Amino acid sequence: MTLAMTKPALAPFDAVVFDMDGTLLDTEMVFKEIVYDISAGLGFEMTERVHLSMVGSSHEATGKLLVEAYGVSFPYAIFDAQCRALMKERLAETVPVKSGVHEMLAELKARNIPAAVATSSRSPHALGHLGTAGLLGMFETIVTRDDVTNPKPHPEPYLTAARRIRVRPEHCLAIEDSHSGVRAAHAAGMQTIMVPDLVRPSDEIALLCAAVMESLHHLREAAFRP
Repeated sequence: MTLAMTKPALAPFDAVVFDMDGTLLDTEMVFKEIVYDISAGLGFEMTERVHLSMVGSSHEATGKLLVEAYGVSFPYAIFDAQCRALMKERLAETVPVKSGVHEMLAELKARNIPAAVATSSRSPHALGHLGTAGLLGMFETIVTRDDVTNPKPHPEPYLTAARRIRVRPEHCLAIEDSHSGVRAAHAAGMQTIMVPDLVRPSDEIALLCAAVMESLHHLREAAFRP
């Protein structure tokens, strides 16, 4: 399906706050393979519905939904530890980035527009993967799960990023790939763009977005090209 912008133009912005996995880093498919493999190894059959509900979720939310899906016998602590270990192993040397990331970040740097990250991932995961991808030095601040009390879909991660870069939330552009992230950015009062990865926008989610775009290339053209 080809996506078009849900609205024809973007309002001016003074900073950009990015989600990480699925938005900056092309890691969601790697994680999907790991989730299916580890679930099977533990004796549980992962499904597309359950997996998609995990995309963009925090550690706490993921644990809750897996127990709801499979019952209290689901060994979430073991599942989580094995997922983290295998993810670290598979991404130890190379972390792929999404199409358009380098161009978008270069454009922001050339225009002196600050960039930040707001992710539901823990700090070691976030800093390690951004470092391996060669992106760590591109952001003024990186807000991880360890920096907030309330993870997405609560707006705290985005509000924290805005506070750290000293830009009012309504003057920030937020870029997300998940429903949970879109809800968080919108609740923070940011102009929210969804660039879908594995999860498509529902009608409800599309209405929370200033635009839904195919890629960061499309976003860069919309934001900076006359």
